Amino acid sequence: MNAKVRLGEFLQTRRSQLRPKDLGIPGYGERRRVPGLRREELASLAGVSVSYYTRLEQGQSLNASPQVLDAIAAALRLEEAERLHLHNLARSSATGAGRGRRPAPERVTEATGQLLEALGHVPAIVTGRRSDVLAWNRLGHALFAGHLDPGAPDRPAERPNMARLVFLDAHTRDLYADWPAKARAVVGNLRLVAGRHPDDTALHTLVGELSAKSADFASMWADHRVTACAVATYEMRHPLIGALTVTQQTLSQGQGQGQGQGQEQNIVIATTEADSPARTTLALLDQVTPQHDPTRPGVRAGSG
Repeated sequence: MNAKVRLGEFLQTRRSQLRPKDLGIPGYGERRRVPGLRREELASLAGVSVSYYTRLEQGQSLNASPQVLDAIAAALRLEEAERLHLHNLARSSATGAGRGRRPAPERVTEATGQLLEALGHVPAIVTGRRSDVLAWNRLGHALFAGHLDPGAPDRPAERPNMARLVFLDAHTRDLYADWPAKARAVVGNLRLVAGRHPDDTALHTLVGELSAKSADFASMWADHRVTACAVATYEMRHPLIGALTVTQQTLSQGQGQGQGQGQEQNIVIATTEADSPARTTLALLDQVTPQHDPTRPGVRAGSG
């Protein structure tokens, strides 16, 4: 799917999700043929002509200014992450981005490896741009994917992918009491990444695979929701230690922070409230999880 189509679908979907009555637009009791706002209503709210907005939705206008995009974002009631996503889509549409490029190998830097080791008693994993697990510490593996080989991230061809696990792995699905909330967060994040990197063929392949194998993913992807989940609280149901509530925090490490060209990595950590039952439960996981075999490779800087 090219950039023009992605921009048009995003605008059409978000326009259809707005209810006129919520925006103070009178309906006069009429029955609408399409859900949400009409193009002329959205154009009026954004202060642009109907013909211009129509061309933008149809991919025929490639020179939308930042001010116009911000006006459309305001009319669509977009949140900040969604507004930035709209700008990314428009930029890709204007430059013709979308031609496939061979993705660069993703590597864990020495500094990131040191940080992961320092978080010895906090579950932590390092994920790449497409949610591939590049590394995890002992507790990160035990909490998020204890049923998988702990050495899998060291082998690029076998690296687990968190998006695949959430949608296609029964263990991970059962791990979250509110699985739909976790799933929506995963899809929303992938939407953000796809907007920033329209030429990432590996990412498009992943989206295609998940769409084909998971009806839930296909439905959520078609919704065009965009989410920047830096902090989220989840109730987890771990098979070894039972229920616990954790706060998952995503620390982003993009270009300019020791990463290679085009590299985007995240460190996802899980914390618990002080003196809470969840803190005790997580401590139990620390106790029952065996130490890594010293003969097995650990977090290796530059592996990939």
